[in-house]
Amino acid sequence: MLLGVAIGALSGIGLFTFNYAHGFSYLGSDPKTCVNCHIMRQQFDSWEKSSHHKVAACADCHLPHSFVLKYLAKGENGYHHSKAFTLQDFHEPIMIKSRNSAILQENCVRCHEGLVHDMVAGSRTDKDVARCVHCHQSIGHGEPAGLGGPDRGESKERMRR
Repeated sequence: MLLGVAIGALSGIGLFTFNYAHGFSYLGSDPKTCVNCHIMRQQFDSWEKSSHHKVAACADCHLPHSFVLKYLAKGENGYHHSKAFTLQDFHEPIMIKSRNSAILQENCVRCHEGLVHDMVAGSRTDKDVARCVHCHQSIGHGEPAGLGGPDRGESKERMRR
């Protein structure tokens, strides 16, 4: 009986949390899902004004395109995002992790391959090659928000070197 109550309580809390966090919305690709967390509002607003707004949504750039890899990335990112926002232990401004940066690079090259193939050949995995967002950091998110918030002068300093 005690085990049944414990399982029921955990299930109820889990279902409440999933519903409260709009859990089902994360299974789709609607860009508005990204602003379920208020911290993403600036990135969403700037994306709406960006050159990519009409041709690419968040998932087009930030997730793999194969079904299995897409949902594995969604699951992994969902876990990390849930943990970070629950414990409030995330970096501000938010910053893209290296694994997600590699996915972003892969998607940039996939969409623009005909234009940039010779320029970025090998850049999908080679850490020493400049990423597309090194020069084009404002493309997906408008005003230089980089990949995690307003430019704090760091990228300008890197570009001078």
